[in-house]
Amino acid sequence: MTTGKINVSVENIFPLIKKFLYSDHEIFLRELVSNATDATLKLKHLASIGESKSEYGNPIIEVKIDKEGKKLHIIDQGIGMSAEEVEKYINQIAFSGAEEFLEKYKDSAKDSGVIGHFGLGFYSAFMVASKVELITKSHTDAPAAHWTCDGSPNFTLVASEKTERGTEIILHIADDSLEFLEESKIKNLLSKYNKFMPIPIKFGTKKEALPKPEDAPEDYKTEFIEVDNIINNPNPAWTKAPTELTDADYKAFYNELYPMQFEEPLFNIHLNVDYPFNLTGVLYFPKLSSDLQMQKDKIQLYQNQVFVTDNVEGIVPEFLTMLKGVIDSPDIPLNVSRSYLQADGNVKKISNYITKKVADKLKSLITENREDFEKKWNDIKIVLEYGMLSEPKFYEKAGAFTLYPSV
Repeated sequence: MTTGKINVSVENIFPLIKKFLYSDHEIFLRELVSNATDATLKLKHLASIGESKSEYGNPIIEVKIDKEGKKLHIIDQGIGMSAEEVEKYINQIAFSGAEEFLEKYKDSAKDSGVIGHFGLGFYSAFMVASKVELITKSHTDAPAAHWTCDGSPNFTLVASEKTERGTEIILHIADDSLEFLEESKIKNLLSKYNKFMPIPIKFGTKKEALPKPEDAPEDYKTEFIEVDNIINNPNPAWTKAPTELTDADYKAFYNELYPMQFEEPLFNIHLNVDYPFNLTGVLYFPKLSSDLQMQKDKIQLYQNQVFVTDNVEGIVPEFLTMLKGVIDSPDIPLNVSRSYLQADGNVKKISNYITKKVADKLKSLITENREDFEKKWNDIKIVLEYGMLSEPKFYEKAGAFTLYPSV
């Protein structure tokens, strides 16, 4: 057994983590599921370039509640770690395994989707847990390891009998955080932050009806089987090329984003650029109500399919914050002030690109079907007029699609 002190620069780092790391303690689940996704994507990449003998297969991430034992489990089937790697990546706080992985494999891994950029990540567990266990088995032949820490700088590291590749994190939920043992709470958090993560996430099971046999008797009773309850969509519309999607696909995705919105959007704009910055997304022009303030904060910002915020002011031009949809970019800095965003060069380029794409879409709509565009004009003109007043570059393009009353 190994014991020791975690390599931190501040003796009482754990109280600081619990109090200040994030304003919302619920973020811990996003962090831990993001780490599990990273571990899985790393294995996928190494397997694809022949550097892992382990078969990738069809891995999932599982989140389990043990209410009686006051424990929350996050389990992945990813790359795993050896005891030496646990020493390196877990005991040396702020040493990002994802950053080192990207540096080592930067040429081949640039499209692997590794997320590790949210900060201290793993240690966010201590915001809600009085003790954390990590049981891990590397994709290599290295023995499995079991790490335990009670929220002090002291840890234990022993051998484990785990035989399956991957990592299990066990959070012993603290008495002041018992809400995170409620199924409804965890389900809501997974839906909020991890709804479109690229690896399937299992949360419990559900019953699924078997198809009715063709020769079934009249009194046939439907049979059910229990299957994994996968709570996310690993391949959302914005991750696909526009050529792969139909109008029905875009409408279905809109309904997935806004299940309580019964009116269909007027049209959509697919964003897809990888130079000089990375940005994907789908924006929708909804029918606007007279209360424009109520329309705001409907665009969701993601970073590598992980939800970040629905406040995109400073990233999306002010006049377009009344649209709905998703934008996803690894190039937008997190946890910074609005004034910083407005001064950031990449963010300004992203804002200009979105403005251009909206203008181009409007021009194509009026060119392809002017009659249909005229029908929609009253529903969109308030946004466009606001854009012409507030964005000079949009004003320059607006002459191609603005409808003026006849004299």
